[in-house]
Amino acid sequence: MPKLKTNRGAAKRFRARAKGGYKRRQSHMSHILTKKSSKRKRQLGTTEAIADADVKAVRKLLPYS
Repeated sequence: MPKLKTNRGAAKRFRARAKGGYKRRQSHMSHILTKKSSKRKRQLGTTEAIADADVKAVRKLLPYS
């Protein structure tokens, strides 16, 4: 049985969490930051959990995480 390949795009975007879920970064923080408030930028800098509906799909993309 051959090894499964990890989807490299997903590997750069998602990290496994201790209880079996995955975390991700939020979008809209790479450019055009001058018009965004400090509060908005601070909150966008935090990580979020992947939605429960998407965990199954992410687990297929990252078989060894």
